[in-house]
Amino acid sequence: MTELQKELRRPGIQQRVFSYAKASPTELVRSRLSTTEIQHRALTYLPDDLLRHIPRNENVYSLFQGFQATIPEEVEDEYTRKGHHTSNSTAQKLLEEHRTGSKEPPSLANMRKDRDKANHRLEMMTVRKNMCSAEIIEIDNKISNLNTMRKLVLDRLGDVEQDELQIEQDLLKLDSKIEEIVEDLDDAATLGNAATPPTEVDPEYHASEHDVQDMDETFMSASIYEKLPSPSSSRRHKPARRKSIPIRHEHFEPGSSIREMQAHNDMITALDFDVPFGTMVTAALDDTVRVWDLNVGRCIGLLEGHHASVRCLQVEDNIVATGSMDASIRLWDLSKADYSPPQGNKTTKSNEDTEDDIGDEPTVEHPSSMRDCPLFSLEAHVDEVTALHFRGDTLVSGSADKTLRQWDLVKGRCVQTLDVLWAAAQATATMNSSDGRWRTTGRLPEASADFVGALQCFDAALACGTADGMVRLWDLRSGQVHRSLVGHTGPVTCLQFDDVHLVTGSLDRSIRIWDLRTGSIHDAYAYDNPVTSMMFDSRRITSAAGENVVKIYDKTDGRHWDCGAGVTAEEEGQHPAMVEEVRVKDGYLTEGRKDGVIGVWTC
Repeated sequence: MTELQKELRRPGIQQRVFSYAKASPTELVRSRLSTTEIQHRALTYLPDDLLRHIPRNENVYSLFQGFQATIPEEVEDEYTRKGHHTSNSTAQKLLEEHRTGSKEPPSLANMRKDRDKANHRLEMMTVRKNMCSAEIIEIDNKISNLNTMRKLVLDRLGDVEQDELQIEQDLLKLDSKIEEIVEDLDDAATLGNAATPPTEVDPEYHASEHDVQDMDETFMSASIYEKLPSPSSSRRHKPARRKSIPIRHEHFEPGSSIREMQAHNDMITALDFDVPFGTMVTAALDDTVRVWDLNVGRCIGLLEGHHASVRCLQVEDNIVATGSMDASIRLWDLSKADYSPPQGNKTTKSNEDTEDDIGDEPTVEHPSSMRDCPLFSLEAHVDEVTALHFRGDTLVSGSADKTLRQWDLVKGRCVQTLDVLWAAAQATATMNSSDGRWRTTGRLPEASADFVGALQCFDAALACGTADGMVRLWDLRSGQVHRSLVGHTGPVTCLQFDDVHLVTGSLDRSIRIWDLRTGSIHDAYAYDNPVTSMMFDSRRITSAAGENVVKIYDKTDGRHWDCGAGVTAEEEGQHPAMVEEVRVKDGYLTEGRKDGVIGVWTC
């Protein structure tokens, strides 16, 4: 070892070792660099950005200590048991005796060894704990960076959806211009081909110049064509109908607020929308029906025609059906509305902007913006219409006059009237049981309970929930009840069915899920207050149950949770009103409250 150290101290050997730091063979031959020169070149080669952002090493333990701490204790004990230390056992004993200065009993020496091992293990545990803490901090930093990147990508997605909407509006404008040009060409061709029929002229009659002048001044003013509207005034701009469905809300945290609007000055009685960020129609006890652009939170206009408040409505593409307390049903075509969406609006608002919207009067477009939307009115009920549903060319309505009516939307007339009490009695006599008869519920009837609380139709199938707590399944071809579902003890206020299940909500504070194949109850759960509104999509069941939040049941994981302004109301010192109506589609939720506020959320 002494001779080796002397050889290493020679300058020639050191120069040969340092010469390997060069990259090219020429530099390896010509280089005569010292250690300080090599270090200087290595530091000057690094970019300034790397030197400026050198991470600080806050770890108090060395790399060797970390490596030593990662070795399992079983491996170390096995290494000891194999006897690798036996060759130097005599020397180690002599060193220990020299260190202690006296011979100790074997028991005391073993205890000292155990203490040293325990201290070493404790030191290694401290190193491991520090390593775990460092890993957690590193993971937290990565999560923070990922959240920042996610926010940037979400903003980029919002910009893409805005550009997408702008392109759709440009396409709509081009379609309108093409239609106008085609109409102008057709009108020009029609006028060019139309020839004026020849008239007999008296050859002895010669019009004077004064007569000709009077004719020229008065002919067009007295013409009947002056009373017809010009083609330019009859053309209306169609509203932008979303061809693509926004998906940004699907990436928000469930329960996030998208928008809040002061839609009405009184309690919301009905609301519905076509697609997320599309068109929404709301009705309230202030006797108004408003149409909204959910993309910007702006009121498009009013649907005027009913003589009383609207109790129920449905939006399907461009068609809107409304049922009112004036016993009439009206249909509207929103594609005939005169509305141009504002440019450069975002789909979301900040909290400050949302708070500014609450309490303000709802802004309304020009009253004539919905002038061309009414289609026709259906009048046959003798009391208020409390429920309706249409699909295709068939509409079914329920009224407080205790009847259900089926309407043909092509002909615009009633084709069938179903008497609920008579049908219930017929079902009782046919089935020889008391399941289908009209029965008194376990609770006292409430004045606010509707006789027909909810209904839904599909082809010839009709499901209807009434004030006696019964859910009756009808066959529209025969006009008879073929099954009655018994279970609710209060008036049924809402229902919806799909291919397999029927979900109903009642004033008995419960929601029941029925199996349509067997007619039995598949599941049920109760709330603290009556259920006034309910709707489900592919994953969740949302309901309004007399609270300032929307009750959500996740069918995938069986979890119940709350969504709405009431979740954080106590922390923020607010007192939001009770939720009356709720609608959900593809995780995009809208809720109407008792004070006329509309809330839009993700769920």
